[in-house]
Amino acid sequence: MLRYPVLLKRDTNATLLVTFPDVPEAVTFGEDQGEALRRALDVLESSLSWYMSERKPIPAPSPVRKKGCYVALPALTEAKIRLYETMRAARISKGELARRLNCNLPQIDRLLDLSYGSRLEQMEAAFLALGKRLAVSVEAA
Repeated sequence: MLRYPVLLKRDTNATLLVTFPDVPEAVTFGEDQGEALRRALDVLESSLSWYMSERKPIPAPSPVRKKGCYVALPALTEAKIRLYETMRAARISKGELARRLNCNLPQIDRLLDLSYGSRLEQMEAAFLALGKRLAVSVEAA
């Protein structure tokens, strides 16, 4: 599971400033810790989408400190990031993946769109086309 450490700091206007040490572009705020962490997930996903659109490597999360705050990415978001990373590592273009899956390029764009609700079987097919298998695990909360 991808868990990105988050720093919460009281700002000058009594809000909490939210930053990510591993993703400097991701900055937001909240009136309280709950709101700050909800907004943190949105800004983190937006920032990671930017990395993908710019064809840049996704920053790996550093270890979360004991009792530290973090944002855990949803499973589908992580699967999409892993698909992107797998494609980058294998130097497989979106066009080549579309060819292997016998589908159109917009379908591949949706598979890599963090805001689009792709189906699990579509993700599995994409990984298989890259010679990989998508695995799911359950952890204690």
